[in-house]
Amino acid sequence: MTGASGRGGAVGPASEPGSGGAPGAPGQAGAAGSAGVPGAAGSAGVSGAAGSAGVPGAAGSAGVSGAARSAGAGGSGGGFDVPEVDAFTRPYWDAAAEGRLLIRHCAACGRPHHYPREFCPHCWSEDVSWRAASGRATLYTWSVVHRNDLPPFGGRVPYVAAVVDLTEGPRMMTEVVGCEEAALRIGMSLEVAFRAGVPVFRPASSGGGRPSPVPEAGLLRGSSGSPGPLRE
Repeated sequence: MTGASGRGGAVGPASEPGSGGAPGAPGQAGAAGSAGVPGAAGSAGVSGAAGSAGVPGAAGSAGVSGAARSAGAGGSGGGFDVPEVDAFTRPYWDAAAEGRLLIRHCAACGRPHHYPREFCPHCWSEDVSWRAASGRATLYTWSVVHRNDLPPFGGRVPYVAAVVDLTEGPRMMTEVVGCEEAALRIGMSLEVAFRAGVPVFRPASSGGGRPSPVPEAGLLRGSSGSPGPLRE
């Protein structure tokens, strides 16, 4: 898939090579999850609507069951951007709440993977554990979503649903914030940030340090209606 932005178009595959499928949609009624969505096998960007925020789980995904909920890990209410948290995904969400991104690592073959699974998708070993990721990534592809009627996405449009390649290797579905649509480029450097305890990505800064939180809005609209700079 090319990096050109669509108008509600589908986001490309979000699983790392050899993982056995792209993550599915954590939302309902055709809203795909974004932000690192470790979802179930299926197509991202169902019905052309992409969602937000990095979610291990949602209906049908590895280690998680149940419908997507409102913003904030394990929240409840009328949103479709994050799932319920269970015992398997709890470490992921606890770390995200502290501003850390975790991925799974296999001790048998030495390879990481994402979305999280209780076995290695490369060698099928169950000797897997959580490890901290660097939070650095490059942009693989994206789609600019201009319409999504499901909460809380309606208040975020236009937003950038994206697939990024983590420095560690796995491919992750996410949302890019703090970047004008015209400035998006395949291969551009990104770094993780956190919005209400959910990982999203933004253009990489020159310095390191702990990722700062992202406001709920995430993007500002410029005069043309395109995503504007991140409000700090």
